Amino acid sequence: MLEKTILNDIHREAGAKLVDFGGWEMPLHYGSQIEEHHAVRRAAGMFDVSHMRAVDVVGADANAFLRRALANDVAKLEAPGRALYSCMLNAHGGIVDDLIVYFLGAGAYRLVVNAGTADKDLAWLARLATEQGLGVEIVPRTDVAMIAVQGPEARERTWRAFAGMQAATEGLRPFTAAFFRDWFVARTGYTGEDGFEVVLPAPFAPNAWHSLARAGVRPCGLGARDTLRLEAGMSLYGQDMDETTSPLESGLAWTVDRKSDRDFVGRAALDASHPARALRGLLLLDQGVLRAHQKVATAHGEGEITSGTFSPTLSRSVALARLPAAVQPGDRVTVEIRGKPLAAAVVPHPFVRQGRSLVDSHLNAARPS
Repeated sequence: MLEKTILNDIHREAGAKLVDFGGWEMPLHYGSQIEEHHAVRRAAGMFDVSHMRAVDVVGADANAFLRRALANDVAKLEAPGRALYSCMLNAHGGIVDDLIVYFLGAGAYRLVVNAGTADKDLAWLARLATEQGLGVEIVPRTDVAMIAVQGPEARERTWRAFAGMQAATEGLRPFTAAFFRDWFVARTGYTGEDGFEVVLPAPFAPNAWHSLARAGVRPCGLGARDTLRLEAGMSLYGQDMDETTSPLESGLAWTVDRKSDRDFVGRAALDASHPARALRGLLLLDQGVLRAHQKVATAHGEGEITSGTFSPTLSRSVALARLPAAVQPGDRVTVEIRGKPLAAAVVPHPFVRQGRSLVDSHLNAARPS
């Protein structure tokens, strides 16, 4: 039986198409995935992300524990409310999960992990805590819901919906968070747009959803969330990375902090590795749609698309692909689509950020003169 968020009845009443997503019944769209995508790029949309798991790590040794457990270094989080993105690795350097960690105050952190890996993550963290013998408590926050409000008008419309929130959150910079009453409001997201991710007591979520809708925030489903994150060059766990791939071959080397002699799980494997593959962006030059698992032929060997879609913002197809490391932006490759080799350009990603194309030069080069 599928798990349901506290907003499930609201999605049903709105006529959402509901699908199984990692064991949760979630809205794919409310009628038009394309319109929902454009709403986020042009104004404001909201997503029920209550299936994701908030996990509080508390105790006198919380800092030492997370410095060992995560590839990025929580010592960077010097002020309460600061956040960073990190991978959690196994001993072989493979990615157990990717997550955001927030510093709440002395001896207190909050992780937000992926829904499909939440139980595995909790078991992994408990195992590490036992092995290290540190004074930490790992608390899954099943009492909260999460709503992401994203888009160029997201903050203003959120403030319109909730009296008093502007004063508490107006000064937040990207990747910082603050408490508004007993709500935890973070200026983070998974779309390449500005906005908030709001963690609030679950019973308040339905009224909050309705208040946001009255303020002009459009409900959006997982379909738009996927096209938005891919345009923004953001990886999806289970597709672009997993326990068999390292951050160094998944476009996530920037999330690994090896500036100090800190010994985090997986570091020895990363230090000894020489990745033969890298995650690159692709822009299809011919007509068609790039999809996961399509084969990519390059001058340096074969690769494979990990995530692909038709980009509503660019009106072209884009993808992330794991290719031989020698392949660089500017190279031309071919992708096998329905038995036909189609031309694609290797381009930097993200492809779109804050509603603006970052691959215009590549699009212009691809147009016939």
